[in-house]
Amino acid sequence: MRITVSHFVRLLSVCAAVFFGDVVFASATVAEPNPAKVVILANSSDPESVDLAHYYAEKRGVPVDRIVALPLSAAEEIGWPEFITTLWNPFLRAALINGWIEGAFSSNKDSIGRLQVAATGHSIEALVVCRGVPLRVAHDPALVFEASTPFNQIPAYRTNEGAVDSELAVISLRSAPIDGFIPNPLFEKERPDAALIAQIIPVGRLDGPSLADAKGLVDCALAAERNGLCGRAYIDLGGGPVQQGNDWFAAVAPTLAPLGFEIDIDRGPTTLPPTARFDAPVLYFGWYEWNVAGPFLSPNFRFPVGAIAMHLHSFSAATLRSAEKNWAGPLVARGVTATVGNVGEPYLELTHRPQLFARALARGEPLARAALYSIRVLSWKGAVIGDPLYRPFALGAGAQWARRADLPSAAEPYARIRHLRLLEGTGDRAGAIALGLSGMRQNPSLPLALTLADLQLAAADAPGARRTLGVFAGLPKWREIDRPLVLAAAQSLGRAQDAPAACRLLQRLLADASLPLAFRRPALHHAIELAITAREPSLVSKWKSESALLDAPPGP
Repeated sequence: MRITVSHFVRLLSVCAAVFFGDVVFASATVAEPNPAKVVILANSSDPESVDLAHYYAEKRGVPVDRIVALPLSAAEEIGWPEFITTLWNPFLRAALINGWIEGAFSSNKDSIGRLQVAATGHSIEALVVCRGVPLRVAHDPALVFEASTPFNQIPAYRTNEGAVDSELAVISLRSAPIDGFIPNPLFEKERPDAALIAQIIPVGRLDGPSLADAKGLVDCALAAERNGLCGRAYIDLGGGPVQQGNDWFAAVAPTLAPLGFEIDIDRGPTTLPPTARFDAPVLYFGWYEWNVAGPFLSPNFRFPVGAIAMHLHSFSAATLRSAEKNWAGPLVARGVTATVGNVGEPYLELTHRPQLFARALARGEPLARAALYSIRVLSWKGAVIGDPLYRPFALGAGAQWARRADLPSAAEPYARIRHLRLLEGTGDRAGAIALGLSGMRQNPSLPLALTLADLQLAAADAPGARRTLGVFAGLPKWREIDRPLVLAAAQSLGRAQDAPAACRLLQRLLADASLPLAFRRPALHHAIELAITAREPSLVSKWKSESALLDAPPGP
């Protein structure tokens, strides 16, 4: 996934000059998306694809005459001749006839059969690609010309494999080469000139292992725009093979912190360990596993409504039809609302950058435009899965808190946590604690208890923290997702000078015969430390013996 960065940057500068010349960027604000300017692409040979197109049009208020349904292959991967004759040319013709792309075309075609267009821009707010439309264009060796353009100077880029959606993003560009990539003029541009915006079409795909999964992308986006995001943020940055990628993921935290979300950062060598908290992951950024792994594999796992999740891997979106293979499809099957991925090897510099993706979303950009802000190239391997109009931060934290009565009972504590963390950020720790205490009276929850106890300990109120954490012992049963929270509560009790109470929690936790070994092993190590602090020699001996037994190599 690595190409020499200095060579790449020089190459990209040449490419940008070839295609776009010098561009002046003017000031602009984030505008409300206009559904009347959205175009929807479906496969007319797939009834579910057409159903999804109409479903989206109804939910978002897109005029039905902006649905383009073409007879397409049912396969996720197609070749260039089929892509051009069944999708590229027919869609381009429809866009020109309807005035969505401005310009004129003739009967002439280029060397690979594409209609020749003299386009002056487009008025498409976003292109929605529906499940059933092919995902990838296969590499065709016959269409590769040895170092023929500035875009394929590096041998690794001498390929025309690409994401269908990334190709469609540049459909209004005349005779765009298919070898290698095209520089994205919107990369890292917060206020691009309107004329430049009109050259690139924002594209998002409603897709997943099932039709219900694809429709869920729409429903969850609308619900999250109404209620805001409720949950926590998780960044898994230790498993990647290149330090540059780890630096990108580390830079996500400063972007998310001002939004009030609690953030857990894992620096371990693998995807999040079993003992890590992973409740309500409404924001997740991680890398670098081939297939979905870690807490996502729990049979009861579901993302909160509106969740944005990104797991960077070369083949994260190589298929969207599997709930277990790669990452994008499994994330959608587990309820994610938006993600990005790659249909083939993109190389690190040519992927969506997580910190830029998060930054654009945080300032209110819709999904597809945030994705364009975060990726250096198009006509390449990147894909955006989710409603392209989705704005996860359309509703600010203050407005969300004002509407908290409309939130589901399980979501309200996370909105409260977000609000009290913002209060704490202003220096009003007392107000934050008061808000936490009222929440524990009105709608007690384990996540809120942990946050409140943390604030109380920071205010040197150990007795208050101990009282707050008593909610853990008071529950007759803990769910699987509660186990890491119980472990965290025991550690907080240790900091609150109540190691005996911490040991009692861990005794109950470790007495659960269904506790997986992957969780039990590290939990025992924490338990031994707390038992030593609590001066409980019998527990120390018991847990050391159990730990040694689990760590012993298997017999002959």
